[in-house]
Amino acid sequence: MTSSNEQVKRILAIWNEHLEVAKTLQDLSSSVSDAVDMIYSSLAAGGQLLIAGNGGSAADAQHIAAELTGRFFLERQPFRALALHVNTSSLTAIGNDYGYEHVFARELSAHARPGDVLMAISTSGNSRNILCAIEAARKSNVGVIGLTGGSGGQMQKVCDLCLCVPSKSTPRIQEMHITIGHTICELLEERLAKV
Repeated sequence: MTSSNEQVKRILAIWNEHLEVAKTLQDLSSSVSDAVDMIYSSLAAGGQLLIAGNGGSAADAQHIAAELTGRFFLERQPFRALALHVNTSSLTAIGNDYGYEHVFARELSAHARPGDVLMAISTSGNSRNILCAIEAARKSNVGVIGLTGGSGGQMQKVCDLCLCVPSKSTPRIQEMHITIGHTICELLEERLAKV
């Protein structure tokens, strides 16, 4: 059994690691501002934000979509945002019939229109189904914002804008992704609520 002091030390080490990675977000502030502008331009013109991720990144995708379709701080009209994994019947049918690597690409092809934006989330930047969704976005004239970690993986080369958290720790990367997501939601709400 772990002693109370050892456990507290471990908790503090995890939180200190979180804070160290959070400090690196300052280097991404200009890119996050560009992401806000890109999504704002789409939503203000009647477009939508489509979001894709696996596992914890799927939870982030759903979380960000909920903040935009519901509210963040302000009472306002809902903004068009959709997490691509939420229809389990479609997800399982596409996975079964075409392969799991096509689940997001097929959903995107069904729902996206030129001028929309895809937010593609992958901590490694190498998730095959996310890369396939990016390919589908290109064919549909949809802009692509990537949220990744580490070196950005393959996504670094194929996104219009890649927000890469400089960490190799999946939990720390995901924590920064939701911080970035919340920042984007807050700024979008401030701008779009005035339109």
